[in-house]
Amino acid sequence: MTSTVLVTGASGLLGRQMFNTFQHSGVLVVGQGFSRATPPTILKADLEKSEEIKNLLDEVKPQIVIHCAANKSPDLCDKNPEQARKVNVEATRSLAQECSSRGAFLIYISTDYVFPGAEGEAPYETDAETRPPNLYGQLKRDGELAVLEATRDTGVGVVLRVPVLYGSAKENSESAVNTLVDAVKKSQDENAGIKMDDWSQRYPTNTEDVARVCRDIVIKYLREKRRIKEFPHILQFTSEDRMTKYEICEKLAEVLGVSIPGMIRNKQGNDPNAGAQRPYDTHLSTKALTELGIDVRTMDFVAWWRKQLETNR
Repeated sequence: MTSTVLVTGASGLLGRQMFNTFQHSGVLVVGQGFSRATPPTILKADLEKSEEIKNLLDEVKPQIVIHCAANKSPDLCDKNPEQARKVNVEATRSLAQECSSRGAFLIYISTDYVFPGAEGEAPYETDAETRPPNLYGQLKRDGELAVLEATRDTGVGVVLRVPVLYGSAKENSESAVNTLVDAVKKSQDENAGIKMDDWSQRYPTNTEDVARVCRDIVIKYLREKRRIKEFPHILQFTSEDRMTKYEICEKLAEVLGVSIPGMIRNKQGNDPNAGAQRPYDTHLSTKALTELGIDVRTMDFVAWWRKQLETNR
């Protein structure tokens, strides 16, 4: 692979791993960031401004763009929907239009939250009806449609849906899974009274696996560029490790060798008074990736965390 790759959101949890994975593949990688930009490896650009997107692509001249930048918090999307739409939809549309006009191959990272997640519906195939359960899911779906529309004639746009992610983080708060390590530590105090969801089914997936799959998609699609319009343009990737957040905490506690008497199982499901509603089970089918010959195996959740937490002790 002799190309230039641009990774948006390169200072975030997934973007950092994406940057590293492509760099180790022997290509020139340039990142985009905003508040945490560190030129020249991570260039500063405000993706809410279409002219800055254009200037960024003019400077980097990428053949491949991995679009990780997003407002990923359902609650923050609810609090500031206008700003969330600018990032998750309008910036995505501008980026897709620029990629299409330049012939740059774009992978847009989307979410399992585009699906309603009602009991008994999962697993969802790529062509299943979406019906997002919250604004975050709707905005990401709108971003998908913007990519598919902007790249329809060129075929250079691919949507990759993924579930909740974990991985090497600068702060545990970067991931809804990593942050549970802090909850486990606090719950050693029997008076902590930390309620933890034990209803919604999650499929925590490692950022290293997502980045590897993105690299393999790029190789597959660009090696057979003449067939690029024939290939599927919505793909899905997930681990098969099914567990609730409470069950994740149990596994983390086991790795840490501690008990969690201060954690309370919460099986009530969505609080009707809460802002962003969460789906019950949005398990993604990886059939489309498998049919392309892309390896969908994932690393062992407990083994990764055992190695990670021992390293950090």
